[in-house]
Amino acid sequence: MRHSKKREAILDAVRSTRSHPDAEWVYGKVRETVPGISLGTVYRNLRELDANGELTTVETDMGSMRFDADTSPHAHFVCRECGSVSDLFGYGDIADKLRHVGYEVDEVKTVIYGKCPDCARKRGGDNGLS
Repeated sequence: MRHSKKREAILDAVRSTRSHPDAEWVYGKVRETVPGISLGTVYRNLRELDANGELTTVETDMGSMRFDADTSPHAHFVCRECGSVSDLFGYGDIADKLRHVGYEVDEVKTVIYGKCPDCARKRGGDNGLS
């Protein structure tokens, strides 16, 4: 992948937050330093950065694609109430188990859906993580 000032600004924007932003957020952030950038350029570069492993995508069942600069093995939790996306570390790597029994694993994306602790408390639910 060819290096460009715009692509670097897009990657820096995603790296600047732990909130798993969508493309529109990235676009707004990048426009602060690259005012002439188009939304299409942001989308195209986000796809290329994902394809090259420089960031990862989190697909939500609410129709939005979110982005994560942390490419280490981990799962994501998507709150169906408020839409927040959280990193989940330490849940074991299923890929290692599959490789051990002969599977060739290219990629693992685990997304768990439910209510985040804040939304579960608001609705009186128990998430079982306490």
